[in-house]
Amino acid sequence: MLIIDSEACIGCGLCEDNCPFDAIHVEDGKAVVNELCTLCGTCVDHCEVEALSIERDEEGVDLSAWKGIWVYAEYRNDKVAQVTKELLGIGTELAAQRGVALSAVLLCGKAGDVPQQLIAAGADKVYVVEDSALVNFTDDAYGNALEDLARKYKPEVILAGATAIGRSFIPRVATSLSTGLTADCTNLAIGDDGHLHQTRPAFGGNIMATIMCPKHRPQMSTVRPMVMKANTPDASRKGEVIAETIAPARLKSRSRVVRTVLSEGEQLNLSEADVVVSGGRGLDNPAGFRLVEELATLLDGAVGATRAAVDSGWIGYPHQVGQTGKTVASKLYVACGISGAIQHVIGMKSSETIVAINRDPKAAIFDVADYGVVGDLFEILPRVIEKLKERRS
Repeated sequence: MLIIDSEACIGCGLCEDNCPFDAIHVEDGKAVVNELCTLCGTCVDHCEVEALSIERDEEGVDLSAWKGIWVYAEYRNDKVAQVTKELLGIGTELAAQRGVALSAVLLCGKAGDVPQQLIAAGADKVYVVEDSALVNFTDDAYGNALEDLARKYKPEVILAGATAIGRSFIPRVATSLSTGLTADCTNLAIGDDGHLHQTRPAFGGNIMATIMCPKHRPQMSTVRPMVMKANTPDASRKGEVIAETIAPARLKSRSRVVRTVLSEGEQLNLSEADVVVSGGRGLDNPAGFRLVEELATLLDGAVGATRAAVDSGWIGYPHQVGQTGKTVASKLYVACGISGAIQHVIGMKSSETIVAINRDPKAAIFDVADYGVVGDLFEILPRVIEKLKERRS
């Protein structure tokens, strides 16, 4: 809670001026806090007379009451998201280390055979909530449903994909459960201390930070797609399907979905492409992407781009690969005119074979490439395209 020392407070108003939530005001010469306070600490930092302090519950919760690994099963466009299968892959390892069950949570209008798909992908249990209110995704309905299930069953870990949906409502769930959340993780492991060690890039990808939540449960992470390995599906696996019901009032949403339209990014499926041909600043202008697109077409692949190319307006954001774009793990990744900044490399270094084309022999991209071609891409790409056309004919 926020503690106000009324004797030390001089009513200067610095706390009121700097509060981002309009949660503290000066009344009758003294600071007064209201229910909007989030304990962010901004007012404490700005109080020059040290009249404000925050008292937190450092004892946390009874950790022994929370057991099991949960994966939120993202189900959209009538199919299970690939990142869910990847999370069940790492979840299998985490559950084995903890000696607990691996469960998937499915929120949908109609489940059909999806629970069995999740079991085949590694889930031991599948908690299913079927309700017409869950046909379309909304933050509040999905958030309330997952929160209620977590309070009932008390899982020690909840994992979700760092997708548009996961990034939208998982922070809400973490806040409701008064626990921590590590976003955009690239690695997960159970440490010797029994806690979930959650690793993610920090400071623009220049360092990797490992974060823990030792005093609160559940431990929650969103994980970038295409960085974990999915299990090989086993249709013969047996598991338990548990039907759950959420109170209707908890599924009421303040927003209404009028119509759903597939975005360019959802049609592109860049993250799932076996071949990705990407262009960077070295393409010089939008016309340079015509060569990239032609090569990608001949290779039955997708077109990617660096942030610099996207920010320059040469190609749309759904094509962006990197820390602030998509993560790919293609069988073949062709980097054309890409310098190799760490923010871009984070999004493509998991590819099986990386080919780099750059006129600068000292470009950082060659440090991660399996094959490098030093030269002018405007001379090299047309020759490659010509050879591919000859073979196809």
